Amino acid sequence: MSSKLIIFSAPSGSGKSTVINHLLQQKELNLHFSISATSRAPRGTEKDGVEYYFLSPEAFRRRIEAGEFLEYEEVYTDKFYGTLKSEVERRLQNGDNVIFDVDVVGGCRIKEYYGDRALAVFIRPPHLEELRRRLESRGTDAPELIEQRLAKAEYELSFSPRFDVVIVNDNLEQAQEEAYQTIRHFLSQ
Repeated sequence: MSSKLIIFSAPSGSGKSTVINHLLQQKELNLHFSISATSRAPRGTEKDGVEYYFLSPEAFRRRIEAGEFLEYEEVYTDKFYGTLKSEVERRLQNGDNVIFDVDVVGGCRIKEYYGDRALAVFIRPPHLEELRRRLESRGTDAPELIEQRLAKAEYELSFSPRFDVVIVNDNLEQAQEEAYQTIRHFLSQ
C-alpha cells in the first residue's frame, strides 16, 4: 500500500493541534508530521530540521523561484512559511503517511497537487461565539488580536466546502475519535 497524505486546516482555536497530536500517538496509523520551512529565526530551543527548516528570506525566495514548495505564504514582510516538496517526498519514499497542519489556502494547494492520495480535513468550531470563548480562555491574546483571529476565522470557514471532510469540534473526544476513524478508513483504501 502506498503512503498517503493527511491535511489538516482550521481556524485558530478550533482544536486542530490537539486532534493532530492525538493522531500522531496512534502508532498503527504510521503518521509523520511534515516539517515546514520558515524564514523566521529559531525560538528558544528550536532546532533546524526538527521544528522547522530555518532559511534566510533570500534562500526562501530562491527556493520559491525554483518551484521547490508545495505551498508557501509570506505572512509578514520577509517572514515566510511553506512546505518543501523534498521533505514530503522523502517521507513518502520512506513509506510514511504524512500529516500536515497548514492554513486553508496551503491545504487546498497540497490537496490539488496530490489529488486522491491526500485527504483534506477541516476542523471547525461549532460556531464563532464558541471560538471567541476558546480564544479568550487561553489568556494569551490581546482583545484586538482575538478580533483579528475571529475575522480571519470567518474567511477560513468559507473554505470548508473545498475539504474532503469537515469535523465539528464541539466535543474534543468525539472529534478525535471521528478524525481517527476517518483517517483509519482512508489509509485502508
